[in-house]
Amino acid sequence: MARSTFSGPILSGDQRFGPARNVGYTDLTQNVDLNFANTGGNGTAGYAGGSGQFVNGNLIPNVNAIVYSPSSSVYPPVAATPTADASTTVYRGAIFYLPTGSQINDFFVDIGTGITGGSTITAGVVNIGNQFNGTQYGSVTLTATANVLVAGRYSTTFTGTQLAAIQSTTADFTNPAGVVEPATFSQVVMTLAITGTGTPAPTAGTLYLTVRYTQVDGNIGTTTTYPYGNFD
Repeated sequence: MARSTFSGPILSGDQRFGPARNVGYTDLTQNVDLNFANTGGNGTAGYAGGSGQFVNGNLIPNVNAIVYSPSSSVYPPVAATPTADASTTVYRGAIFYLPTGSQINDFFVDIGTGITGGSTITAGVVNIGNQFNGTQYGSVTLTATANVLVAGRYSTTFTGTQLAAIQSTTADFTNPAGVVEPATFSQVVMTLAITGTGTPAPTAGTLYLTVRYTQVDGNIGTTTTYPYGNFD
C-alpha cells in the first residue's frame, strides 16, 4: 500500500468558502510500546530503554533517543542526560518530536500488563513536559499495589497553566546534524518515574504511551501569505 508524508498541516472538508465553511485539521498521533521484559536491547521491538536512556517515540523498532536541553537558538542543540537509576527512584520514558507550535489534544498512558521490578515498587507517575521529567504539559499518577504498577488506562491531569501550554508547543531545539528543515522542533518527553526500595527498575510489564496533537497552520487567513480558505 502506498504511503505519503506531508510537510505541512493536513486540512480536510468539503466546503472551502462561505459561512458554512467546514474545513478542519487532521488529528495526528505518535506512540510507542515499551516492553520491560525485552532483553534484546536497542533496536528491537518493544525495547524500553534503560538507566539514563530514553526511547524514540516514533520509530519501529524502538531505538535510543536524544533528550535535548530546551533552547530555540543554541546550535548545535545540547543533549541532556536523564537521571540514572538510584536506590529509591528510576526513570524510563520516551521522546516525541513534534512540529513547533503544535496543539496537543491529549495524552494516553496505558499499562497493558502490570509493571513489576526486582525490588519493591511503591509508586509511579508519568510526567509530561518539554524536557526530562518535566511537567509543563501534564502528569499521570499510576496505581501501585503489592509492588505492581496496575494495568489499565490512566487519565491525564492538567492544571490551568498546563492547559495553556498545550495550546502551542514551544521551540525546544534547533536543527540537529543532518536535518535541513525546519529551523526548530518541539519535543514532548513522557517520563515514567518509579519509586520504591532497592533500585526499583522495571523488569516486566508493558507501557503504551501516545501523544495526540494537531499541526496547526498560523498562515490561514493572513493577507501576507494566501487567501483564507486556499490550502491546495
